[in-house]
Amino acid sequence: MPGRRSLEELAKRWREEDEEAREIRRREADWDFIRSQPPRLRKALKCFVECGDLYVASRVAGMAVDEFNELRLRARIPVVV
Repeated sequence: MPGRRSLEELAKRWREEDEEAREIRRREADWDFIRSQPPRLRKALKCFVECGDLYVASRVAGMAVDEFNELRLRARIPVVV
């Protein structure tokens, strides 16, 4: 099936891009700042590093998205697109 092959290649490329973005977030993050946060915020920041989803991470933190984004900036975690 020609279409299936291209879908598999596309899925593989997306997985590779996701992993590359995750590595960039891991490398650039201020881990000392992240470790200094209370457990819930620390977990939310780590969640963002791993998944890159501001909405999900803000829910983990119990914060509005814009509030969490301010915390993300302080933690120096980039948004990778």
